[in-house]
Amino acid sequence: MRWPEVVAAALLALTPTIALAQAPSCTAPDRVPVPRLEQPRRGEPVRDPPIAGYLLSMSWSPQHCAGVRNVRDARDRFQCSGENGRFGWVLHGLWPEAATPGYPQWCRPAKIVPQPVLRRNMCMTPSAQLLQHEWAKHGTCMSPHPDAYFRAAAIMFGSVRFPDMRALAAKPQTAGAVRRAFVTANPTLRPDMLAVAADKQGWLTEVRLCLGPRMKPQACRSFQRGLADRRSVRVRPAPR
Repeated sequence: MRWPEVVAAALLALTPTIALAQAPSCTAPDRVPVPRLEQPRRGEPVRDPPIAGYLLSMSWSPQHCAGVRNVRDARDRFQCSGENGRFGWVLHGLWPEAATPGYPQWCRPAKIVPQPVLRRNMCMTPSAQLLQHEWAKHGTCMSPHPDAYFRAAAIMFGSVRFPDMRALAAKPQTAGAVRRAFVTANPTLRPDMLAVAADKQGWLTEVRLCLGPRMKPQACRSFQRGLADRRSVRVRPAPR
């Protein structure tokens, strides 16, 4: 399926639920710092296999900010200082996936994402450099236009409702409990459609929604599943 058709399918499938999405508290900046160009690291290959599905990777911002040494540093100030709003769930990225391990990446040379596109998406992904990275590494495999790529990402992210994170943070959890909390908030999902990730200390970092080639939720493949249900997970409290 061509990319415009994929976007159209996502719009058709998700438009009725967008109004129910939980949006972050955020004030977009008047001007976004210009990010640097992103290129593959040495030894990181260009790969362009057929796209068999997608991953919507959502990050728990309080956990990221808990590890930031200086919240006023340029890299993390917008997300972590509290000056522009307090973030809960943010979008890490919308990633194309192959049918086997070895996802598409770095498919085209990527120019700097235009300023209006960066500003429009800073409340979804509160880092200009991360937006640039996601476009260069993942988005170029899906569309020649950054605005189309981020529009699809915003549609998918805007369709997700999030569980009560303060309740999850109140006591130790398991990866299975986090999956079930997301399913309770999104009754059309099943636990096997969600992957849970944590850092080495067991703190929740991300939840990823597995999507099919038409961007409809589907069961995660074996190499996408993340933590097993019984794995212990701790949840950093949400900002107040």
